[in-house]
Amino acid sequence: MLKLQGEKIYLAVMEKADCRKVWEDFEFDFENQTEPLNIGHSVEKADEWFDEIQKLQGNQNLRLGIFLNNEIIGDVALQNIDIKNRSCSIGIGIAKIENRNKGYGREAIVLILKYAFKHFGMERVCANSLEINISAQKILEKAGFKLEGRERKAVYFGGKKYDRIHYGLLAEEFKY
Repeated sequence: MLKLQGEKIYLAVMEKADCRKVWEDFEFDFENQTEPLNIGHSVEKADEWFDEIQKLQGNQNLRLGIFLNNEIIGDVALQNIDIKNRSCSIGIGIAKIENRNKGYGREAIVLILKYAFKHFGMERVCANSLEINISAQKILEKAGFKLEGRERKAVYFGGKKYDRIHYGLLAEEFKY
């Protein structure tokens, strides 16, 4: 079983119960909005999410749980893996607001990037953020991602149109 150990957290494969916990614990932060993933969905949707993770795991995606003191607090993923071009995208979510802005997300990003570049052979990782998700942008920039572009008014969310911000990181730029 894959386990990536950090200072405060570790990353490991998620079981069905872990998916349910992340799903049930998710809190929407009106002060630092992200695109909602599961608002108003039943726990059965969490089981469908687990099945989807299993179907894509190791082929198109590598999704791991973020664990703090042996409790799952979120997930991080390498997605849209393109072996031929040695590239992928990255995504992260921390379920409870109380666990955000404490460095866990940044540590999870660095751990999975180390794996992506040093063990998985990726040469480029990209990420997207809504323009209003300043926390995600700060995490990406601290990890070394470079701003590559902006899709103007690309996402309709909460009654407003927002820009989608694009970031990229090359293996030779990764300093951890």
